[in-house]
Amino acid sequence: MIVAELKPFKEIENMLRDYKKVMVLGCGTCVTVCMSGGERQVELLASALRMAGRLERNEIIAGEKTILRQCDPEFIDQIKDEASNYDAILSMACGAGVQGVAERLAGIHILPAMNTTFIGVSDGQGTWIEACAACGDCILDRTGGICPVARCAKSLINGPCGGSKGGLCEVSKNNPCVWQQIYARLGKLNLINLLKGMSQPKTRPVHPRKLVNPKNAFG
Repeated sequence: MIVAELKPFKEIENMLRDYKKVMVLGCGTCVTVCMSGGERQVELLASALRMAGRLERNEIIAGEKTILRQCDPEFIDQIKDEASNYDAILSMACGAGVQGVAERLAGIHILPAMNTTFIGVSDGQGTWIEACAACGDCILDRTGGICPVARCAKSLINGPCGGSKGGLCEVSKNNPCVWQQIYARLGKLNLINLLKGMSQPKTRPVHPRKLVNPKNAFG
């Protein structure tokens, strides 16, 4: 899941200073799950913008809308007519969603309300941790399903740095050493031998990347 968080309110106000009619657009998938950009958050942000406008005698019309996915043209097209009534759209999606809407609604300025932080998993009620760096060269089969690229502070892929103490990372002392976790997991699976093949460096992907599903491409 892509995890994002709301930008500081003052930063959002500054982005909107030249616009009077703004659609606050939520996304009903990832950011809804992490409770940062769904329908309820759209309602709260739009209300805060209207209130701030009244207090500063610079009233703003803030419309509210949430679609299932802002990264999918199918759902963006559903709001084309409604969006044309606004000067700008304040997107409460991840960076991919902002770009998706900007591509599809090219005549309207699309502004990001969120900072995209990481691809993560739930770690309890209201908590998420980074779990994947989308590196394009997955090695989870060799690391017991634990990603050292995303979860090691140094992104080491050939073993621990040797600086951890008491099982905690020397760089980020509140986090466990991921290589100790990997070793423990592989030990439980009787697969410690997989670590012998972890000496090869990973190549960095060339950006921007593209994925084509052959079934869609060739019918």
